[in-house]
Amino acid sequence: MASDLSKRALERGKKQLGTLGSGNHFLEVGVVKQVFDETIAHRFGIFKGQVTLMIHSGSRGLGFQVCDDFLALMTKHAKKTGFTLPDRQLSCAYIQSHEGQLYYNAMACAANYAWANRQVLMHRARKVFSKVLGIGPSSLDMRLVYDVCHNIARKEEHIVEGKKKTVCVHRKGATRSFPPGHSAICKSYRDVGQPILIPGDMGTASYVLAGAKTAMEETFGSTCHGAGRVLSRKAAKKASKGRDIRRELEERGVLVRWTGRGTLAEELPEAYKDVNQVVEVVHGAGISKKVAKLKPVIVIKG
Repeated sequence: MASDLSKRALERGKKQLGTLGSGNHFLEVGVVKQVFDETIAHRFGIFKGQVTLMIHSGSRGLGFQVCDDFLALMTKHAKKTGFTLPDRQLSCAYIQSHEGQLYYNAMACAANYAWANRQVLMHRARKVFSKVLGIGPSSLDMRLVYDVCHNIARKEEHIVEGKKKTVCVHRKGATRSFPPGHSAICKSYRDVGQPILIPGDMGTASYVLAGAKTAMEETFGSTCHGAGRVLSRKAAKKASKGRDIRRELEERGVLVRWTGRGTLAEELPEAYKDVNQVVEVVHGAGISKKVAKLKPVIVIKG
């Protein structure tokens, strides 16, 4: 409920709806370079040579403030529970406690804001495409394949020690990978599995995958949500000194635009793992299934 949000969180959110944000948030125009599963790709509306748009953004300042507010609250609360916390950032509360329920409600508000934010970004991107190409919405035919979130807690049913239980699954650095037939998947995709988006780095590729059965048995219906960093932002800045990252990307056929100071240096391609290897691992483990590979053409950073 909005009443569980601080005035500061609401104020920050009011000013930032429809904005991309900084850090690893991006808007990427790509091209489908390879299709691995024609049947699933067709169901998702994806085909080789197709121009795609991938948006990575979230709850912006509202979500940041929710985290800040509840970190302070839970740090005080944790002392009452007897937890010994090695780091303040690990502050926590039992989900059924008063503090736990307050946070769950505030997080749900932040999640709803994030979905609304991406809807606005998608609408604005569609308008830009229509204007540049000089065609109307029907001719443009830009459709949403899926809006999938990560870094969120959700109540789900899973088998735990042989029994079906309702649990709260918090996916940090992960996203859902529900398999074909799962009731939580929309009817359009239920028989092929949930769409999964795994972005790589600015100079390599991004992937579309589908949920797979083993994920429910091994990872609480989860897979990775990105390639993952190998360099901290500080280390990435150090590695980029004396280099022209923009020119390096242009030589790979990628145009990049950015606004944040230091953003390009922090997000240089080698700051991330090889997304091709990461995707092969999750595909080989059976927790998600390769559908298509996308090559970035234009990347816009906050």
